[in-house]
Amino acid sequence: MKVTVLAAGLFSCIFAVTAVAADKPSKASAQTILNLYATATEAWGMLQQDSTAILVDVRDPVEAKFTGFATPTDIHIPFMVADPHGWSYMNSSWEMVKNPAFETQLTDKLSQLGANSDTPIIVMCRSGSSRSAPAVNMLAAKGYQNVWTVVDGFEGSTLKEGASKGVRAVNGWRNSGLPWSYKVDSAVAWRPSK
Repeated sequence: MKVTVLAAGLFSCIFAVTAVAADKPSKASAQTILNLYATATEAWGMLQQDSTAILVDVRDPVEAKFTGFATPTDIHIPFMVADPHGWSYMNSSWEMVKNPAFETQLTDKLSQLGANSDTPIIVMCRSGSSRSAPAVNMLAAKGYQNVWTVVDGFEGSTLKEGASKGVRAVNGWRNSGLPWSYKVDSAVAWRPSK
């Protein structure tokens, strides 16, 4: 009887994890060493089902100001920030530079929230690749083992055709009807260290 109950419990745990697991992204920059991937909708479900789950936004504050902010965000610390002194002619925009205090700031905030190695941590950037995945890998190296990346990010994917081709209007947190606002929670908002 104990073996049957144990097997049933193990099966239900495996099913619960695979029920929220998005496909592994094909883009190498979006892949993580933990292989834990969720769509924005799946991440929202995880937050609803587990009150200990923590949502981390790793976007630059300017992005949050102009594109919106997921209201259930627990921690906002940018992985990279726009450098007002660096211009990229290739991208016709300001260069992004790594936040040198990211690791310390994030682990301090997680500690303040009582996170441990098994706490579900969900990391979200704009589109789910070049910032959330490395942030997940950094946390994994620190011993956190239940860290997910939101594969479609806050803004989602771009339209492939039509008058608005290239606009991020497909999936993602904002386009999936999940709770968000242009107002950033002052208790959560990142402030650079001086």
